Amino acid sequence: MPRPLTFAIPKGRILDEALPLMERAGVVPEAEFHDKKSRALSFACEGSDMRIIRVRAFDVATFVAHGAAQAGIVGSDVVEEFAYSDLYAPVDLDIGHCRLSVAEPVGQADGPPASHLRVASKYPNLTRKHFERLGIQAEVVKLNGAMELAPGLGLASRIVDLVSTGRTLKDNGLAETSVILPVSARLIVNRAALKTDERVGELVERFRALVSAAKAA
Repeated sequence: MPRPLTFAIPKGRILDEALPLMERAGVVPEAEFHDKKSRALSFACEGSDMRIIRVRAFDVATFVAHGAAQAGIVGSDVVEEFAYSDLYAPVDLDIGHCRLSVAEPVGQADGPPASHLRVASKYPNLTRKHFERLGIQAEVVKLNGAMELAPGLGLASRIVDLVSTGRTLKDNGLAETSVILPVSARLIVNRAALKTDERVGELVERFRALVSAAKAA
């Protein structure tokens, strides 16, 4: 018997939108998945030999790229930040829309153009590339959360983070100044698994058909 396919999904903002789509694609987690008290990270799937693992968004890409999971769902921000050669993102799921943006304190005094900036972000690669295109050397202070505190506490003059409504920025005295990348959730697969396991290709086609049908409706 072939080993079960492992499908990695992220904790957090994408999950609520992804679950109905997964269900229509036949990826339905067992009841324990929805139990808030459960500390489990791996779950069986109803009606299939697939299993689901629930991990941090950045780790979804790592599990799939290294073949520990064969497929998963994650934001395009994560796909672009890591740029793993073994990772393939064949389907834009058209959910989890937001943007990766630069923000700074409201009313921050405009001085001469800076050649060097300190920026707080959990996206060091995308941040550096963005500022390089502007001819600016960015020193990235890597934070995994509470990015909005960094400018007020003198840790960085700007932040790069995901923005949806902009409410969190506003509540913390920050303003969005530029968009680096529009973001949406993607179905990702391991390239080797796609070539060697027909179940992965069938999964891709199911998700692709669902997205096409939703756009046509």
